[in-house]
Amino acid sequence: MRYKIHPILLVVLAFAVLLSAQAFAGNKDKVGTVAAPELLIPVGARDMSMGGSTLANTSGIEAMYWNPAGLAYAERGAVAMFSHLTYIGDIGVNYVAVAGTFGNFGTIGFDLKGLSIGDIPVTTEDFPDGTGGFVSPTFFTVGLHYSRMLSDRVSVGVTANFINEDLSEARVQATGFAFSAGVQYRNLGGIGGLDLGVAVKNVGPQMRFEGSGLLRGAELDDVTRGTGLVQVLAQSSELPSTIEIGLAYTVNTGENNSLMLTGLFQNQNFSADQFKLGAEFEFNDLLYLRGGYVVAPDADQKALGNNAFIFGPSFGVGFNLDIGGVNVSADYGWRQSKFFENQNAFSIKLGF
Repeated sequence: MRYKIHPILLVVLAFAVLLSAQAFAGNKDKVGTVAAPELLIPVGARDMSMGGSTLANTSGIEAMYWNPAGLAYAERGAVAMFSHLTYIGDIGVNYVAVAGTFGNFGTIGFDLKGLSIGDIPVTTEDFPDGTGGFVSPTFFTVGLHYSRMLSDRVSVGVTANFINEDLSEARVQATGFAFSAGVQYRNLGGIGGLDLGVAVKNVGPQMRFEGSGLLRGAELDDVTRGTGLVQVLAQSSELPSTIEIGLAYTVNTGENNSLMLTGLFQNQNFSADQFKLGAEFEFNDLLYLRGGYVVAPDADQKALGNNAFIFGPSFGVGFNLDIGGVNVSADYGWRQSKFFENQNAFSIKLGF
């Protein structure tokens, strides 16, 4: 049997290959040096509890973060999602998203992710122990997502994120844009339940902090006046780009039950590569039990005496109900974290 490849799919795949060069150029020596690390913070309890391994078949509004190609598989014409994550360092991550399907045009989604960091003491060169003041950072991203089915098996999606990092009390700010693209192929090779996903994420120009808070007093040479202000030029940093390829296989284990197994390889420009595995058991489209595990075998081991990758296994549970014609999904996810408190995620999804 001969298969025709849609020309748009060829364009997306070529785009992914070109953009992936940036991700493959990096290495783990860049740990801690990337800009906009909030782009890497997961959203949604369901996919997080599966170790973030759901690239190949994540679907609906939850897919906007994990693989925008999956947005086209939204089961309802309009969907809304709310999520909260307790992240490391007492950081709270709040997420809200909406999406709608517009016939043959495709599906469009919007989302907002904001970090609740709290107050941080202000330190300076003259007062390294603190000035007595505090700064409350405002970090958020706003995303626009588009996804479309090219055939009954193939979907593509793209994402554009606006990034804002503002320390208003310190009078410094950084803004930027990040772009992602993904493809999903369902029933790969004609095998029912076998899915493939490819995505390139967070590609864009470097970011740098700017603002009046970077002005410093200094003695100016070759001028008649005395001390003046000079602008400290902050170092620009790359975005945390990744290229990911994943597989998923779903098998029916009963009349109304199924088991999904997922796997993913992630190459990064800022850290060691990661392998992610996950599983989900579905009972009667009502109850979902999930688990996941992530390993980074090449993570640096010098500083800590063991693997420096801080995240361990994850688990979760979900419920799905129809209430008065509205589909309601509630999910909880838990992820182990070394050196910090373990993470908890809660999500509510409404389909209309």
